[in-house]
Amino acid sequence: MKIPGRWIAVGIFVLSSSLNYLDRQLLAALAPVIRGEFAWSNEDYGRVVSYFSLVYAIAAPLMGLVIDRIGLNAGVTLAVGVWSAATVWTGWARELWGLIASRFLLGAAQGGGVPAAGKAMSTYLEPKERALGQGLSQAGLSLGMIAAPLLAGFIEPRLGWRAAFLFAGSLGLLWVPLWLLVAKSAPRQALDPARRRFALGELFRSLTYWGLIVAAMLIMSVYSLWSNWTTPYLVKAWGMEASIVNRTLAWIPPLIGALGGIFGGTISMKLRGEVADVRRRAILYGGLAVAAATALVPFSGNPILAALCIGISYSCTAMMSVNLYSLPLDLFGLERAAFASASLTGAYGLMQTLISPAIGFIVDHHGFAPVCLGMALLPLAGTLLLYLTREQ
Repeated sequence: MKIPGRWIAVGIFVLSSSLNYLDRQLLAALAPVIRGEFAWSNEDYGRVVSYFSLVYAIAAPLMGLVIDRIGLNAGVTLAVGVWSAATVWTGWARELWGLIASRFLLGAAQGGGVPAAGKAMSTYLEPKERALGQGLSQAGLSLGMIAAPLLAGFIEPRLGWRAAFLFAGSLGLLWVPLWLLVAKSAPRQALDPARRRFALGELFRSLTYWGLIVAAMLIMSVYSLWSNWTTPYLVKAWGMEASIVNRTLAWIPPLIGALGGIFGGTISMKLRGEVADVRRRAILYGGLAVAAATALVPFSGNPILAALCIGISYSCTAMMSVNLYSLPLDLFGLERAAFASASLTGAYGLMQTLISPAIGFIVDHHGFAPVCLGMALLPLAGTLLLYLTREQ
């Protein structure tokens, strides 16, 4: 069976999502080793994540506007090229300031990753296919999260932690010409001349738009937790070495998460009803499961069960995420696809900026149990907000 050209383009684009999270998550995978070299506490590590996230939050809406203006191909070339260079720089950093500066540059460039993916889904896929496209993009992110601890576990004991960043950064520089070659022949969706065009001012006056932003901060808090703290949690809670955790357990949650993203995209194609309402229902189902799985993590009897609970929590958050990030594409159209997606990305970065040092402080003084119990209900609060601010 011949694969349609638009899905080939989406498949290649998904690889950029994998590289996005591979480059980002290497720091989380190697955090216990890097912390030892730079004498960080968990709170210090949380601050570094916060610095990255603040730049990411500011850059995302700006990158969304740029991508909407200059086009998908030029925009994604800029984003992937710069963040790959930043990853290489991380590997060369010899002082703390250099490592932090490289994370600043990484955050600025990676602010364009999710907006570019949203633009790609709107450009190549039909409306009913977009959540599945987002699910594949989420699977790409999960693939990057799987690869990061495995790559770290393989390279760091042999060549040191810096070599892992050098290798990962070089992959993005190879992806750019591959994408430009594929994009030349990929068929695009025709613009609907009858569809309403949203001006930026109109978007800013929409209660639905602001509801999406705040809901993203609440729903994606659990995603941020497991993106940045899975390896540190398993090391602290179970007294395991980071290299062993990375090789044996840390890749399990993102693997399960990839399935959750694809399931979330598929279920929204199967449920009946108006597209935006179907997305909200899928988010609600995922939120109920996230609350239960996240609260159970600190009560797992062994590290394998803990990794599985984290995986279920992460997977159901991914189910919520692919539908959440499809909503602005449904509501605001192709012309605003990158900026609308970037608004949610910026909200995620702002949320991560605020909560990362707080998580580190609580972990240093009280462990992970209060973090898991406190954050379990946030996705449900975000889901409620989506219903309260839905379009009339």
